[in-house]
Amino acid sequence: MRFGLTLPHYGFSLPTGQISFADAAGWASRAEVLGFDSVWVSDHFFYSFARYGADPSPIASLEPLTTLAGVAAVTDRVRLGTLVLCAAFRHPALLAKAATSIDLVSGGRLDLGLGAGWMAEEFEAFGYRFGSVGDRFAVLEESVEVLKELFEGEPVTHEGPNFTLREAVLRPAPDRPPPLWLGGKGGPRLLRLAARLADGWNVVWRMSPETYARKVSDVKAACEAEDRDPATFGLSVGLYSLMGEDEAAAGAAFDRGRAAAPGDAMATDDYESWRADTMSGTPEQVLERVATFESLGVREIIVAPWVLPFAIHEPEQVELFAERVIAPSRVA
Repeated sequence: MRFGLTLPHYGFSLPTGQISFADAAGWASRAEVLGFDSVWVSDHFFYSFARYGADPSPIASLEPLTTLAGVAAVTDRVRLGTLVLCAAFRHPALLAKAATSIDLVSGGRLDLGLGAGWMAEEFEAFGYRFGSVGDRFAVLEESVEVLKELFEGEPVTHEGPNFTLREAVLRPAPDRPPPLWLGGKGGPRLLRLAARLADGWNVVWRMSPETYARKVSDVKAACEAEDRDPATFGLSVGLYSLMGEDEAAAGAAFDRGRAAAPGDAMATDDYESWRADTMSGTPEQVLERVATFESLGVREIIVAPWVLPFAIHEPEQVELFAERVIAPSRVA
Protein backbone atom coordinates (compact mmCIF):
# COMPACT_ATOMS: atom_id res chain seq x y z
CA MET A 1 0.00 0.00 0.00
CA ARG A 2 1.17 3.51 -0.84
CA PHE A 3 0.16 6.56 1.18
CA GLY A 4 -0.34 10.11 -0.07
CA LEU A 5 -0.91 13.42 1.70
CA THR A 6 -3.10 16.28 0.51
CA LEU A 7 -1.10 19.50 0.57
CA PRO A 8 -2.42 22.76 2.01
CA HIS A 9 -3.00 25.20 -0.85
CA TYR A 10 -6.25 27.01 0.00
CA GLY A 11 -7.09 29.92 2.25
CA PHE A 12 -8.85 27.48 4.59
CA SER A 13 -5.97 24.97 4.59
CA LEU A 14 -4.21 26.29 7.69
CA PRO A 15 -5.49 27.77 10.96
CA THR A 16 -4.06 31.14 9.94
CA GLY A 17 -6.55 31.52 7.10
CA GLN A 18 -3.63 32.47 4.84
CA ILE A 19 -1.81 30.41 2.21
CA SER A 20 1.48 30.69 0.35
CA PHE A 21 3.65 28.52 -1.84
CA ALA A 22 6.02 28.13 1.10
CA ASP A 23 3.23 26.39 3.04
CA ALA A 24 2.60 23.84 0.29
CA ALA A 25 6.30 23.27 -0.36
CA GLY A 26 7.12 22.98 3.33
CA TRP A 27 4.52 20.30 3.86
CA ALA A 28 5.63 18.44 0.74
CA SER A 29 9.16 18.31 2.11
CA ARG A 30 7.88 17.21 5.50
CA ALA A 31 5.74 14.49 3.91
CA GLU A 32 8.80 13.14 2.15
CA VAL A 33 10.74 12.97 5.43
CA LEU A 34 7.81 11.25 7.18
CA GLY A 35 7.60 8.48 4.60
CA PHE A 36 4.58 9.47 2.52
CA ASP A 37 4.78 8.20 -1.06
CA SER A 38 3.00 11.09 -2.75
CA VAL A 39 1.61 14.60 -2.30
CA TRP A 40 -1.48 15.98 -4.00
CA VAL A 41 -3.14 19.26 -4.94
CA SER A 42 -6.53 20.03 -6.46
CA ASP A 43 -7.78 22.58 -8.97
CA HIS A 44 -9.99 25.60 -8.31
CA PHE A 45 -9.78 29.25 -9.29
CA PHE A 46 -11.19 29.80 -5.83
CA TYR A 47 -13.02 27.70 -3.28
CA SER A 48 -16.39 28.33 -1.65
CA PHE A 49 -18.32 26.99 1.31
CA ALA A 50 -21.60 28.50 0.14
CA ARG A 51 -23.13 25.03 -0.28
CA TYR A 52 -22.79 24.53 3.47
CA GLY A 53 -24.57 27.76 4.28
CA ALA A 54 -21.29 29.40 5.30
CA ASP A 55 -19.74 32.67 4.14
CA PRO A 56 -19.96 32.53 0.31
CA SER A 57 -16.92 34.75 -0.21
CA PRO A 58 -14.31 33.27 -2.61
CA ILE A 59 -11.44 31.53 -0.80
CA ALA A 60 -7.87 31.85 -2.07
CA SER A 61 -6.29 28.98 -4.02
CA LEU A 62 -2.82 28.31 -5.41
CA GLU A 63 -2.74 27.20 -9.05
CA PRO A 64 -1.94 23.46 -9.05
CA LEU A 65 0.45 22.97 -11.95
CA THR A 66 2.76 25.85 -11.10
CA THR A 67 2.62 24.77 -7.45
CA LEU A 68 3.71 21.24 -8.34
CA ALA A 69 6.50 22.56 -10.56
CA GLY A 70 7.84 24.42 -7.53
CA VAL A 71 7.34 21.44 -5.23
CA ALA A 72 9.30 19.29 -7.70
CA ALA A 73 12.33 21.47 -7.07
CA VAL A 74 12.27 21.02 -3.28
CA THR A 75 11.56 17.28 -3.13
CA ASP A 76 13.44 14.24 -4.35
CA ARG A 77 11.27 11.17 -3.91
CA VAL A 78 7.55 11.77 -3.43
CA ARG A 79 5.27 11.53 -6.43
CA LEU A 80 3.42 14.72 -7.34
CA GLY A 81 -0.26 14.42 -8.11
CA THR A 82 -3.34 16.39 -9.14
CA LEU A 83 -6.56 15.30 -7.47
CA VAL A 84 -7.99 16.40 -9.82
CA LEU A 85 -7.54 18.98 -12.56
CA CYS A 86 -10.73 20.30 -14.13
CA ALA A 87 -10.58 19.31 -17.81
CA ALA A 88 -12.56 22.35 -18.92
CA PHE A 89 -10.02 24.85 -17.57
CA ARG A 90 -7.13 23.99 -19.91
CA HIS A 91 -6.84 23.04 -23.56
CA PRO A 92 -5.44 19.47 -23.51
CA ALA A 93 -2.48 20.53 -25.65
CA LEU A 94 -1.45 23.16 -23.10
CA LEU A 95 -2.06 20.68 -20.29
CA ALA A 96 0.08 18.06 -22.06
CA LYS A 97 2.90 20.59 -22.40
CA ALA A 98 2.74 21.68 -18.75
CA ALA A 99 2.42 18.12 -17.46
CA THR A 100 5.37 16.98 -19.54
CA SER A 101 7.51 19.81 -18.21
CA ILE A 102 6.66 18.94 -14.59
CA ASP A 103 7.29 15.27 -15.26
CA LEU A 104 10.70 15.98 -16.78
CA VAL A 105 11.69 18.47 -14.08
CA SER A 106 10.72 15.99 -11.35
CA GLY A 107 12.40 12.98 -12.93
CA GLY A 108 9.16 11.24 -13.88
CA ARG A 109 7.23 11.78 -10.63
CA LEU A 110 3.95 13.24 -11.92
CA ASP A 111 0.55 11.58 -11.52
CA LEU A 112 -2.01 13.43 -13.65
CA GLY A 113 -5.56 13.27 -12.32
CA LEU A 114 -8.47 14.72 -14.29
CA GLY A 115 -12.15 15.31 -13.58
CA ALA A 116 -15.14 17.07 -15.10
CA GLY A 117 -15.46 19.92 -12.58
CA TRP A 118 -18.40 20.65 -10.30
CA MET A 119 -18.36 24.16 -8.81
CA ALA A 120 -20.57 26.35 -10.97
CA GLU A 121 -19.50 29.61 -9.29
CA GLU A 122 -15.93 29.46 -10.60
CA PHE A 123 -17.00 28.51 -14.13
CA GLU A 124 -19.30 31.50 -14.22
CA ALA A 125 -16.86 33.93 -12.59
CA PHE A 126 -14.05 33.14 -15.03
CA GLY A 127 -16.11 32.78 -18.18
CA TYR A 128 -16.14 29.02 -18.67
CA ARG A 129 -19.33 27.34 -19.85
CA PHE A 130 -20.65 25.14 -17.04
CA GLY A 131 -23.37 23.37 -18.99
CA SER A 132 -24.78 20.02 -17.95
CA VAL A 133 -22.96 17.11 -16.38
CA GLY A 134 -23.03 15.51 -19.83
CA ASP A 135 -21.46 18.60 -21.38
CA ARG A 136 -18.63 18.64 -18.87
CA PHE A 137 -18.08 14.92 -19.20
CA ALA A 138 -17.80 15.27 -22.99
CA VAL A 139 -14.97 17.78 -22.50
CA LEU A 140 -13.28 15.42 -20.05
CA GLU A 141 -13.57 12.48 -22.45
CA GLU A 142 -12.15 14.37 -25.39
CA SER A 143 -9.37 15.86 -23.27
CA VAL A 144 -8.26 12.40 -22.18
CA GLU A 145 -8.28 11.18 -25.75
CA VAL A 146 -6.09 14.09 -26.89
CA LEU A 147 -3.70 13.74 -23.95
CA LYS A 148 -3.19 10.04 -24.59
CA GLU A 149 -2.34 10.74 -28.22
CA LEU A 150 -0.01 13.63 -27.50
CA PHE A 151 1.92 11.76 -24.81
CA GLU A 152 2.95 9.20 -27.40
CA GLY A 153 5.17 11.85 -29.00
CA GLU A 154 3.87 11.41 -32.54
CA PRO A 155 2.04 14.01 -34.70
CA VAL A 156 -1.62 14.24 -33.70
CA THR A 157 -4.48 15.33 -35.91
CA HIS A 158 -7.77 15.53 -34.06
CA GLU A 159 -11.15 16.93 -35.09
CA GLY A 160 -13.62 16.94 -32.22
CA PRO A 161 -16.53 18.96 -30.91
CA ASN A 162 -14.33 20.81 -28.42
CA PHE A 163 -10.73 20.63 -29.69
CA THR A 164 -8.92 20.64 -33.01
CA LEU A 165 -5.27 19.69 -33.60
CA ARG A 166 -3.42 19.43 -36.90
CA GLU A 167 -0.13 17.52 -36.93
CA ALA A 168 0.50 18.68 -33.36
CA VAL A 169 3.66 17.20 -31.84
CA LEU A 170 4.65 17.26 -28.18
CA ARG A 171 8.36 18.07 -28.02
CA PRO A 172 9.98 17.16 -25.76
CA ALA A 173 7.76 14.20 -25.00
CA PRO A 174 7.82 12.68 -21.52
CA ASP A 175 10.25 9.82 -21.02
CA ARG A 176 7.11 7.81 -20.41
CA PRO A 177 3.54 9.11 -20.25
CA PRO A 178 2.64 10.14 -16.69
CA PRO A 179 0.03 7.89 -15.07
CA LEU A 180 -3.41 9.26 -15.91
CA TRP A 181 -6.14 9.03 -13.27
CA LEU A 182 -9.80 9.91 -13.55
CA GLY A 183 -11.54 11.19 -10.45
CA GLY A 184 -15.24 11.02 -9.67
CA LYS A 185 -17.99 9.11 -7.92
CA GLY A 186 -17.61 6.15 -10.23
CA GLY A 187 -20.67 6.20 -12.45
CA PRO A 188 -20.81 3.79 -15.40
CA ARG A 189 -19.73 6.34 -18.02
CA LEU A 190 -16.73 7.51 -15.99
CA LEU A 191 -15.57 3.98 -15.25
CA ARG A 192 -15.92 2.95 -18.89
CA LEU A 193 -13.79 5.92 -19.94
CA ALA A 194 -11.23 5.14 -17.26
CA ALA A 195 -11.10 1.47 -18.25
CA ARG A 196 -10.61 2.45 -21.88
CA LEU A 197 -7.99 5.17 -21.56
CA ALA A 198 -6.77 5.81 -18.00
CA ASP A 199 -4.34 4.13 -15.64
CA GLY A 200 -6.86 4.12 -12.82
CA TRP A 201 -9.75 5.68 -10.92
CA ASN A 202 -9.85 7.70 -7.69
CA VAL A 203 -12.76 8.58 -5.42
CA VAL A 204 -12.82 10.98 -2.41
CA TRP A 205 -13.34 11.91 0.56
CA ARG A 206 -15.75 9.63 2.36
CA MET A 207 -16.22 6.02 1.37
CA SER A 208 -16.93 2.99 3.52
CA PRO A 209 -15.29 -0.31 2.59
CA GLU A 210 -18.74 -1.81 2.03
CA THR A 211 -19.70 0.87 -0.48
CA TYR A 212 -16.30 0.67 -2.13
CA ALA A 213 -16.61 -3.10 -2.56
CA ARG A 214 -19.68 -2.48 -4.71
CA LYS A 215 -17.74 0.06 -6.74
CA VAL A 216 -14.99 -2.49 -7.33
CA SER A 217 -17.60 -4.74 -8.91
CA ASP A 218 -18.53 -1.85 -11.20
CA VAL A 219 -14.85 -1.37 -12.08
CA LYS A 220 -14.52 -5.01 -13.04
CA ALA A 221 -17.63 -4.76 -15.21
CA ALA A 222 -16.25 -1.65 -16.93
CA CYS A 223 -12.93 -3.37 -17.59
CA GLU A 224 -14.73 -6.39 -19.00
CA ALA A 225 -16.78 -4.14 -21.30
CA GLU A 226 -13.58 -2.50 -22.56
CA ASP A 227 -11.72 -5.82 -22.86
CA ARG A 228 -9.20 -4.79 -20.22
CA ASP A 229 -7.59 -6.92 -17.53
CA PRO A 230 -8.74 -5.44 -14.18
CA ALA A 231 -5.31 -6.28 -12.76
CA THR A 232 -3.84 -3.52 -14.94
CA PHE A 233 -6.28 -0.91 -13.61
CA GLY A 234 -5.23 1.22 -10.64
CA LEU A 235 -7.45 1.98 -7.67
CA SER A 236 -6.83 4.81 -5.21
CA VAL A 237 -9.01 6.33 -2.49
CA GLY A 238 -8.79 9.72 -0.81
CA LEU A 239 -10.14 9.79 2.74
CA TYR A 240 -10.47 12.20 5.61
CA SER A 241 -8.54 11.10 8.68
CA LEU A 242 -8.73 12.06 12.35
CA MET A 243 -6.76 9.89 14.75
CA GLY A 244 -5.97 9.54 18.44
CA GLU A 245 -3.83 7.16 20.45
CA ASP A 246 -7.00 5.82 22.08
CA GLU A 247 -10.76 6.13 21.56
CA ALA A 248 -11.04 9.15 23.83
CA ALA A 249 -8.32 11.03 21.94
CA ALA A 250 -9.75 10.08 18.56
CA GLY A 251 -13.21 11.21 19.65
CA ALA A 252 -11.80 14.49 20.91
CA ALA A 253 -10.07 15.08 17.55
CA PHE A 254 -13.43 14.53 15.84
CA ASP A 255 -15.13 16.99 18.19
CA ARG A 256 -12.54 19.66 17.39
CA GLY A 257 -12.93 19.08 13.68
CA ARG A 258 -16.70 19.10 13.81
CA ALA A 259 -16.68 22.39 15.71
CA ALA A 260 -14.42 23.94 13.08
CA ALA A 261 -16.35 22.69 10.02
CA PRO A 262 -17.92 25.42 7.86
CA GLY A 263 -21.65 26.02 8.12
CA ASP A 264 -23.68 22.82 8.35
CA ALA A 265 -21.05 20.62 6.68
CA MET A 266 -21.03 18.17 9.60
CA ALA A 267 -24.37 18.95 11.20
CA THR A 268 -25.62 15.37 10.93
CA ASP A 269 -22.34 13.64 11.83
CA ASP A 270 -21.35 11.99 15.05
CA TYR A 271 -18.14 10.13 15.79
CA GLU A 272 -19.48 6.75 14.68
CA SER A 273 -20.89 7.99 11.38
CA TRP A 274 -17.58 9.76 10.71
CA ARG A 275 -15.57 6.63 11.49
CA ALA A 276 -17.78 4.55 9.19
CA ASP A 277 -16.52 6.10 5.96
CA THR A 278 -13.22 7.82 6.79
CA MET A 279 -9.71 6.73 7.81
CA SER A 280 -10.26 7.66 11.46
CA GLY A 281 -10.00 6.22 14.94
CA THR A 282 -7.17 4.65 16.88
CA PRO A 283 -4.02 3.51 15.04
CA GLU A 284 -5.20 -0.09 15.33
CA GLN A 285 -8.57 0.76 13.80
CA VAL A 286 -6.96 2.72 10.98
CA LEU A 287 -4.53 -0.10 10.20
CA GLU A 288 -7.46 -2.49 10.05
CA ARG A 289 -9.22 -0.23 7.57
CA VAL A 290 -6.06 0.06 5.47
CA ALA A 291 -5.93 -3.74 5.30
CA THR A 292 -9.58 -3.88 4.26
CA PHE A 293 -9.09 -1.44 1.39
CA GLU A 294 -5.95 -3.28 0.36
CA SER A 295 -7.93 -6.52 0.17
CA LEU A 296 -10.31 -4.73 -2.23
CA GLY A 297 -7.45 -3.89 -4.59
CA VAL A 298 -6.67 -0.32 -3.52
CA ARG A 299 -3.04 0.55 -4.25
CA GLU A 300 -2.90 3.98 -2.64
CA ILE A 301 -4.71 5.80 0.15
CA ILE A 302 -4.49 9.58 0.03
CA VAL A 303 -4.99 11.13 3.45
CA ALA A 304 -6.73 14.43 4.17
CA PRO A 305 -5.89 14.83 7.89
CA TRP A 306 -8.78 17.12 8.84
CA VAL A 307 -12.50 17.56 8.16
CA LEU A 308 -11.73 19.48 4.95
CA PRO A 309 -9.61 18.33 2.01
CA PHE A 310 -6.16 19.83 1.49
CA ALA A 311 -6.10 21.18 5.03
CA ILE A 312 -3.69 20.64 7.91
CA HIS A 313 -4.99 22.27 11.05
CA GLU A 314 -3.33 19.91 13.50
CA PRO A 315 0.18 18.93 12.35
CA GLU A 316 0.27 16.21 14.97
CA GLN A 317 -2.35 14.34 12.93
CA VAL A 318 0.13 14.02 10.07
CA GLU A 319 2.90 12.95 12.40
CA LEU A 320 0.69 10.37 14.11
CA PHE A 321 -0.44 8.88 10.81
CA ALA A 322 3.15 8.55 9.64
CA GLU A 323 4.39 7.02 12.88
CA ARG A 324 1.51 4.69 13.68
CA VAL A 325 0.15 3.76 10.23
CA ILE A 326 2.79 4.24 7.53
CA ALA A 327 5.77 2.92 9.51
CA PRO A 328 4.03 -0.30 10.68
CA SER A 329 2.73 -0.88 7.16
CA ARG A 330 6.28 -0.80 5.83
CA VAL A 331 7.39 -3.41 8.36
CA ALA A 332 4.41 -5.62 7.50
